[in-house]
Amino acid sequence: MAEEPVAPRVLTQVPGPRTLSTKKELDPIFDSRATQLVIDYEKSYGNYFVDADGNAYLDVYAQIASIPLGYNHPALAAAVQTPKMISALINRPAIGNFPSMDWLSSLEDGILRVCPVGLKQVFTAQSGSEANELAFKAAFMYYRRLQRGEGVEWSDHEIKTAMTNQSPGSPELAILSFTNSFHGRGFGSLSATRSKPVHKMDIPSFKWPQAPFPRLRYPLDEYESENAVEEDSCLQVVQHIIDTWHCPVAGVIVEPIQSEGGDNHASSAFFGRLRALTKKHNIILIVDEVQTGFGATGRFWGHEHWQLSSPPDIVTFSKKAQTAGYFFSDQMLRPDKAYRQFNTWMGDPARVLLCKAIIDVILNQGLVERTAHIGDILYGKLSELAKKHPDKVINLRGKGKGTYIAFDTVNSSALLKKMRTAGINIGSCGVDTIRLRPMLVFDECHGKVSKSSAIAP
Repeated sequence: MAEEPVAPRVLTQVPGPRTLSTKKELDPIFDSRATQLVIDYEKSYGNYFVDADGNAYLDVYAQIASIPLGYNHPALAAAVQTPKMISALINRPAIGNFPSMDWLSSLEDGILRVCPVGLKQVFTAQSGSEANELAFKAAFMYYRRLQRGEGVEWSDHEIKTAMTNQSPGSPELAILSFTNSFHGRGFGSLSATRSKPVHKMDIPSFKWPQAPFPRLRYPLDEYESENAVEEDSCLQVVQHIIDTWHCPVAGVIVEPIQSEGGDNHASSAFFGRLRALTKKHNIILIVDEVQTGFGATGRFWGHEHWQLSSPPDIVTFSKKAQTAGYFFSDQMLRPDKAYRQFNTWMGDPARVLLCKAIIDVILNQGLVERTAHIGDILYGKLSELAKKHPDKVINLRGKGKGTYIAFDTVNSSALLKKMRTAGINIGSCGVDTIRLRPMLVFDECHGKVSKSSAIAP
């Protein structure tokens, strides 16, 4: 098995000739326009991946924030060789109809060990987009169930109109999301996504409302009064939409930190007031933890920083979990009939088993707490850099949020290229924002690997 390099190793131009030739060969049968590097995963290990040309990169982007424990982690390698995993892979069950005898223990010993406070039920899925789509469905069914009355059966008129996409069987209901949000690329999740036109262009969408997400000034502790005014203004718009939108708002979806839209933050007070609004109007609050979940913010779930008086109604997850789905608590969020939240696989038992192994490592090695500590160190070092180069490291943010750190710069594409040439793989988001998404096994030594990787000259 490979070992983690002690430092980046760049032997060729970036991208190298083998990456470029492989990309060219691939393109006729698989659109490779988004391909950045071709990776040799067998040679990758820990916080480093190795590309097709033999270049080794310190990866602080982690496959779009989805790798929790680094490449080829031995505990995960052991987990995939167990009889349970082999059975789950070769006998992939239609889990809603024919679960395995150990499905209950797989959930209880795995994902339910880390369920958000108050949310004891889970529905498994296959991706973050699907998790959010299913959460929207749950919110809509909940709304109509309350409206119809508990125990009241569907009318013949509802049944007939549902099949022709007309009301009341197909009611006009809405999910409220926020500017610059990203919730996925399915039809429902895409209708709630507001980050970039490239995601949405030419795709029919539900005519759902968006409220402004706070545009805060950083550092947050220096602009508390100004930011409070901004957040109050945004919440007033949320209230106005709830009061005046042409159809009922059944759910509100929000990210603890907007990720694809630019790593935008809001205060705990903002989220607490948003929760109060949704409770007041009996609207389902969906917290999208697809990217913030599983420890990246220095808490297992990003919304734990808010210290809410009552938990969200639904929390969706994916990425670092290596599986997907949503947690919920209210029994009314479980559909009134079977097969209403259903598909062939309803997730993937093999990925649920892998998630259990990930959780074991995270909890046994205290990786969430370590991420909080490492994040403080990284933020401190970047603060020093921002003081030296205020024209290049702008609006540094993420203090106290683990390694979930970002800053704006004058040309993020140029900086990404420069960093990759130095053997550092990093990510961007928003317009010109650089974001750090290191793995939970990132340590102090990884922040000191190369003086040549300095962000600014």
